[in-house]
Amino acid sequence: MSLIVKAAVKDALSEHNVSADFYEALDEEVAELLEDAAQRAEANDRKTVQARDL
Repeated sequence: MSLIVKAAVKDALSEHNVSADFYEALDEEVAELLEDAAQRAEANDRKTVQARDL
């Protein structure tokens, strides 16, 4: 399952070309951010992930 929307990324980088492997790498980075944020929330006894967890 992809966590990013390729069309949104393409729009955000409209001044640049985007290689196919960029999307996969970005998706992996986002997955890591989400996992880290979830772990921080759990470490603080919360089930709600908040902006400060990033």
